[in-house]
Amino acid sequence: MAATPLRERKAWQALERHHAEIAGQHLRDMFASDPGRGERLTAEAAGLYLDYSKNRVTDETMRLLVDLASESGVADRRDAMFRGEHINVSEDRAVLHVALRMPSTATLVVDGQDVIADVHAVLGRMKEFATRVRSGEFRGFTGKPIKNVINVGIGGSDLGPVMAYEALRYYCTRDIAFKFVSNVDSTDFAEAVHGLAAEETLFIISSKTFGTLETLANANSARDWVVSSLGSADAVASHFVAVSTNAERVCAFGIDVANMFGFWDWVGGRYSMDSAIGLSTMIALGPEGFDELLAGFHDMDEHFRTAPLESNLPVLMGVLAVWYRDFFGAQTVGVMPYEQYLKRFPAYLQQLTMESNGKHVTLSGRHVDYDTGAVYWGEPGTNGQHSFYQLIHQGTTLIPVDLIGFGKTLNPIRDHHDLLSANVFAQAAALAFGKTEDEVRAEGTAAPIAAHRVFEGNRPTNVLLAEVLTPRLLGSLVALYEHSVFTQGVIWEVDSFDQWGVELGKVLAQQIIPELTTAEEPPLAHDSSTNALIRKYRSLKS
Repeated sequence: MAATPLRERKAWQALERHHAEIAGQHLRDMFASDPGRGERLTAEAAGLYLDYSKNRVTDETMRLLVDLASESGVADRRDAMFRGEHINVSEDRAVLHVALRMPSTATLVVDGQDVIADVHAVLGRMKEFATRVRSGEFRGFTGKPIKNVINVGIGGSDLGPVMAYEALRYYCTRDIAFKFVSNVDSTDFAEAVHGLAAEETLFIISSKTFGTLETLANANSARDWVVSSLGSADAVASHFVAVSTNAERVCAFGIDVANMFGFWDWVGGRYSMDSAIGLSTMIALGPEGFDELLAGFHDMDEHFRTAPLESNLPVLMGVLAVWYRDFFGAQTVGVMPYEQYLKRFPAYLQQLTMESNGKHVTLSGRHVDYDTGAVYWGEPGTNGQHSFYQLIHQGTTLIPVDLIGFGKTLNPIRDHHDLLSANVFAQAAALAFGKTEDEVRAEGTAAPIAAHRVFEGNRPTNVLLAEVLTPRLLGSLVALYEHSVFTQGVIWEVDSFDQWGVELGKVLAQQIIPELTTAEEPPLAHDSSTNALIRKYRSLKS
């Protein structure tokens, strides 16, 4: 880790001076004085082309930002991660999601164990099981093949699989329906099983400890549904599999441990979609498609591991995120995929980015005196253009935006894809250059209406382009953001791989649950607001 506090690093102080010099410059002027920047401020790797020329940066800005990454130890900490060192300091764990997508010929010994051999042993069992389900060889309790797969998990055990399924639905089998249950709200489960036949339904219960409150509540409801429908507790073994490491709890639930697929402490939940947590993805895609997904992850891993910082896609996106968060005070980042299949990608990124870098202390426990993780959000284009783009264009808040586009569509119909893609380039240009009052007046609009039609511009974007959405490309895209998050976390000197912030609410909920369920109101010792809310809830419930 960097020994010098962030604000005392030479590159940071140089950036503060530099920001004071260029903050007022407009992208219109930057492009006018440097016609070649649109070709120069680009980078490409693993099937992805990044145009970052429409950012409020100069060549000097990028040099200083790369200097900051270097001075902060991004390369050293990256290498430590790939070696399997315990860079998750608050939990004393390695961080090895990159091992999940290394080829079987690789070797990586961590704490005395070759983790690559372990990974491929689990992958082999997943492939065998997925093939049996897809072919109809795996049968339910009454002898019928599986027609419905329901993944039950929450957080990383849900967001990754559902995002991957939606993103790659074009490539998925249509002979099996896939559904996802995460919310403890009973409506989520009720709607997922509505109209389904239990004898044709397989549940994948995804919980590392097999003790996650929401997941176990839904799993127990699923078991009740199966047993009541099929008339025997013996049916559980034929309709449930587990992604977990707790064989005792899995067995007690009624799942055959031969159908338990494990993963490891060095896989964080939000980095686990390419582990056994991706079992539903493998069943949907098939083993070969899942291998392609892993290959895309590995392509970007290798680029991140080997490329110089100044041409390294994740590093470039990471330092730009730091630039806007800490020097321009940008509180949010928009991610707008112009590809309907990626409709759940922004939701996936919310956990990846905000759970990773929403931290207020450094690795050494010192309270930060600078801003860390921004809020990530987004929707597919062009829907967002008719909803919230108004605020991005003419609002008072600076919102950097990532626009993601593709050269080809998987569903060519008339000229739809050209219309869609034109909006990628048009929005990037409009956000960057805007429209001056003189231009508005030249079109014949007079004051005071002209002021309403002025676009200030100078709103930064990254444009990511790829040929077509494939399993391999999705892997590269996800890994790009994983390593961008890593880069930001190293610069901010936070632990991007723990998530203590989710624990307190869980603990308090466990205390409150019995206070909602007892017949008589128990003594309440919370604050006055919580006590009043509990009493109000009990009265509404009764």
